[in-house]
Amino acid sequence: MRTMRSTVRRSVWAVPVCLAALAAGACSASPASSQGAGRSSSPLVVGVSMSLSGDLADLAGPAEKGYQLWADTVNAQGGLLGRKVSLKFVDDASNPTQAVTNYENLITADHVDLVFGPFSSLLTIPAASVASRYGYAFIEPSGGAPQVFALHLKNLFLAQPAPILSSADAFADYILSLPVDQRPKTAAYPTADDPFTSAIIARIQQRLQAAGIKTVYSQTYAAETVDLSPVVTRLVSDKPDLIVSGTGGADAVAEVKGMVQAHWTPKFLFFTGGPNDPTFPSQVGAGNVNGIFSSTDWIPQAKTAGNAAFIQAYIAKYGGTAAGIDAAAAEAYACGQLLQLVAQRTGKIDNATIISALHSGTWPTVEGNLTWDAYGSPQGADDVVQWVGGQLLPVYPQSAALASPIALPSWAG
Repeated sequence: MRTMRSTVRRSVWAVPVCLAALAAGACSASPASSQGAGRSSSPLVVGVSMSLSGDLADLAGPAEKGYQLWADTVNAQGGLLGRKVSLKFVDDASNPTQAVTNYENLITADHVDLVFGPFSSLLTIPAASVASRYGYAFIEPSGGAPQVFALHLKNLFLAQPAPILSSADAFADYILSLPVDQRPKTAAYPTADDPFTSAIIARIQQRLQAAGIKTVYSQTYAAETVDLSPVVTRLVSDKPDLIVSGTGGADAVAEVKGMVQAHWTPKFLFFTGGPNDPTFPSQVGAGNVNGIFSSTDWIPQAKTAGNAAFIQAYIAKYGGTAAGIDAAAAEAYACGQLLQLVAQRTGKIDNATIISALHSGTWPTVEGNLTWDAYGSPQGADDVVQWVGGQLLPVYPQSAALASPIALPSWAG
């Protein structure tokens, strides 16, 4: 799961009307359309607005790979209900307005059968509303911010086990599961001014304060902040037992480097984003990662549906190792798995069927067994992960753990 360093904006978009088609008796973008409903020899075209350029391009790259890998895999198996899948990617340049335009065009001009969601909540919020207007199902990989589900759209489904807001809940559970004499006595809560991280940090801070863990530092810094030295200086000065930091990646790296340079180590260190990136050890130093906590929705070792096959196919197509696979690829791949499951269970693959089917039952994917509330918010939980022996492993809850939590090594130097 990614925490994006961007402000989520909500916009009101004009509602276009298919006047010409209505005059002829049908609108090609209408939810009543039979697109994708029957068994046909024509390709099943799935439209995707993707950040192929712009600020989100690097982060979105794994999602694009996950989508394409799923399409290649399902086509090698004969397609969906006998139809080969064709993905139509359109670049949104990491811009919400362009994402809206892309989905308008994909649906009303290109007449794609189905759509998948873009990368990030920033783009998902306006794009999901477009899909809803036309009755299209909107299975999406990474739009998990509270603002996404506040839209109250019944066509949207996040292909992750938990929404972003609850991503640190399991870590709070872990801290509170410790014997009282082993719990941290004090805590610090720095966070970027980001709708994702700030909401997560406020939630966990409230829980831990209520349990008697004293807050000694709580600070929000601008999301574009590059120099984190004032934050690190304050942390080193206050010396909290626990740091719960709302980070997106680069800021987590800066905080770790700053503490290492200051030769100070907290007892517990949790970041919302950064450590769950496979490249994190190379950024902070391989000797400095052990003991750092985060949370994640997917790991290579997961015993989830199709995960072993996904990893094997990913490495065969893109190279690398299992440990180097970004969770964003698994999230996008899971979107495709959900389409496959709907086709298998219902014998149909039209938008109305997808929306109706996913609102009931449990759906096994590489992201776990997924269920949602009425507005597409997943009802599961993320795992607490920690760097242990140079590997990012689940350590809590015990039912998912592949290692026991370890203490941070001293950075006293």
